[in-house]
Amino acid sequence: MDFNDFDLSKNEGGLLPAIIQDARTRKVLMLGYMNREAFEKSAAEGLVTFYSRTRGCLWTKGETSGNFLHIKKMYKDCDSDTLLVEAIPDGPTCHRGTLSCFDTPDSEGFLGELAEVIRGRHEQMPEGSYTTKLFIKGVKTIAKKVGEEAAETIIEAVDGNRDRFIYETGDLLYHLLVLMEQMGVSLADVEGELALRHR
Repeated sequence: MDFNDFDLSKNEGGLLPAIIQDARTRKVLMLGYMNREAFEKSAAEGLVTFYSRTRGCLWTKGETSGNFLHIKKMYKDCDSDTLLVEAIPDGPTCHRGTLSCFDTPDSEGFLGELAEVIRGRHEQMPEGSYTTKLFIKGVKTIAKKVGEEAAETIIEAVDGNRDRFIYETGDLLYHLLVLMEQMGVSLADVEGELALRHR
């Protein structure tokens, strides 16, 4: 991809808006702007570099905080006037110390939604809920269920039964999320641990 591939004739100042997305979680992290020099520096060095409209100069994200954005992939949009950058962040992206400049939930997708439902069950403990019954029985019962579901998932994998494997994996993930809630551990905590190992 080349800077000349973009049509910036309608963009203010001829700058290229660059949306930064976490390559692992798909969470939108921030929006910045690039001129030709910033784009070419980003592409060459693999670190997101912007053009600061207020200072009138280039700045590589993380040059003062250490929270660099390591580029994995870059895409132009359908009108060729905006850039999407998939990157791995070294730490919080926002100057506020948050993962993102946007106040969206840290864990996206249905697993994040399910974790929120489970958290709600834990807080409200509605009568008749299977999840409530698990929380009442405590960590030993929940952990035992995770072990049982893991064993059933393994059996279906070894037998080569894809549909049953998907079904049992669903059970395993649900019970693991319940155990995580019981232990006070979030999906973001686990993602953070995996990110540290990856680096």
